[in-house]
Parts: sequence; structure tokens; C-alpha cells
Amino acid sequence: MEREILNAINNSLCPLIITHVNPDGDTLGCASAMKSFIGDKADILIQIEDNFNFPSSYAFLPYINNAKNLLDVEDKYDLVIALDIASKDRMIGKAGEIFNKAENTIAIDHHKTNKGYAKLNHIRGGISSTGEVLYDLFQELKIEITKQMAIGLYAAILTDTGCFKYESTTSHTFEIASKLSEIGINTSQIADLCYTNKPKNLILFQNNLVSNAKFCIDDKIAYTLISEEILKKYNAKDEYTEGICETLRSVKNVEIAFVLKETKNGVKVSIRTKELDATKIAQKFNGGGHKRAAGCTIKLKLNQALEALLKEAKALLKEV
Repeated sequence: MEREILNAINNSLCPLIITHVNPDGDTLGCASAMKSFIGDKADILIQIEDNFNFPSSYAFLPYINNAKNLLDVEDKYDLVIALDIASKDRMIGKAGEIFNKAENTIAIDHHKTNKGYAKLNHIRGGISSTGEVLYDLFQELKIEITKQMAIGLYAAILTDTGCFKYESTTSHTFEIASKLSEIGINTSQIADLCYTNKPKNLILFQNNLVSNAKFCIDDKIAYTLISEEILKKYNAKDEYTEGICETLRSVKNVEIAFVLKETKNGVKVSIRTKELDATKIAQKFNGGGHKRAAGCTIKLKLNQALEALLKEAKALLKEV
């Protein structure tokens, strides 16, 4: 399969690299690394709901600033490469249409819930990040990793491991990080750009969400709600919600944490757990993800979605 993937890339005249909707550091870092490998013939499509605005903290990644958006991308690609996209419903609008029409498709991912929706699938469920999966794929194919590729791969692994603190981080993950640093990238600078360059309104927005968080079932469940009104008040971008769920999960006694965000397409939900399987909740609403980090979209009003989530969370707690 690995050789088939390389052949498909080499034989493509016009490949498109797609990130998942509302991208994070893993999908963007991998897109940057893949574009750096393929070169000029490839385009990147970054999917953002409503207005195109990729997370500004990742603007340092090679080629990301020149990426296409859902409004300007054309239907001209013979190969589509989906990176860190757990399922096809994480491709919206034009992205899904282009993927379905493409002569050839590739999916490279680390989500256990990924069933393999592309013609060529390289899925390694449970690995720390798609960045780690992509690094190993390059190694298997004996592809030399350049400094530009290394920047994207390191950012992908750094962010999806929570700075190497999540349990999916293994000795192999650290080995990869070490080898990427040996290529000559500035790992300290990458970490600073990802985490310590936040705008004032982001901090105020996140403070509002944390201070208004609710706790129930002896503090075993924590959640906060993000209404469209709050988003407008702080002029909050999509990436501003990153890290909130992890903060709530870090509270003593909390086993399950939720962040519910009101959107035009329903309520977007992030789920984090300490020991329980978060996918058991997400899959009830056609979502997915990892054991301790999952997500879904619920086609209900904000309070109705909360009620449905609490019901499933309480049921999961009773299984313990």
C-alpha cells in the first residue's frame, strides 16, 4: 500500500491536499509537510466553516499562507490527499465534492474510528498524531525529510500530543521528535509560535468560558457553552476554543469534560476524558475520535444538545 501511495503521488498531474474542517496543528502541519514533499504541482485546501481564516498561530508553517479556501478552490484535481480526516463528513461543501469526483484518493490518518473511505488508505489508529504516521510513511518509502517537511511534522506531533504529555506519546514519538530536531529545526521557536503568541481577545474569551463552566455529578462532569452571542462579543475565531476542554478535564475529580459551540450547522462538541472512552459518547451522535479526545456535531439547539450529552455521559459513568 505504501508504494501505491507514492506511485499515485508521483503519477498525479494535479494533486490536492485537504485538511479537516476547522483545522488544528496536526492536519495543518501534515499538509505543510506533504506540500513541501510534493512541490509546486500540489495545492492545499484548508476547510473553514463560514469565513476562511486558518488559525493564525500556524501561519509560520511552510506554504500554509498560500493555501486555497472553500470559495476559491477549483474542481480540477486528479488526486486528493486527505490528512488527519477521520471520516468523509469532515469534508464540507466543495471539499467533499472534489474528493468524490477525483480519479484517485488517499487518506493518511491516526484516528481509530477511521474505516478507510479513500481508494488508498494508510490508517494507523491509536498513534499519537497523523504527523507521526506521516513521518513513518516517509521513512518506509525512504524519502529524505527536508527542513521544511520537518517543521510541519514537528508542529503536527507537538500539538496533537499536547506537548508530548498525552498517553498516546511513546518512546517512538520522542525518537521522531529527536530526529526532526537533528535536521536543524528550531523546536523551541515552533513551540513558542504554537502556544505563546495569543491575542488579547482570545485570552479574555477563554477566561469567560472557564469562569462560566458548570460541574455536576460530584464534579465528575464539567462543561461550558459557547453561544453565537459570546463568539460575536469577543470576535472569537474557530481556533479560540482550542485547549478549553483540556483545561476543564484537568480539574480534580472531573472525568468527562465538554465544550459545546453553537454554529449555523448545529452544535459542535468537543469531548475529553481522563480514563473513560470518549468515543462511546461521540459515536452516539455520529462522531468519533480517540479514547480520551473525541468530537461530534449535534443537530439540536444548544440546551437540547447539552441535555442529550449529559444523558450519555451519566450513562458512561455508570459503566465504571
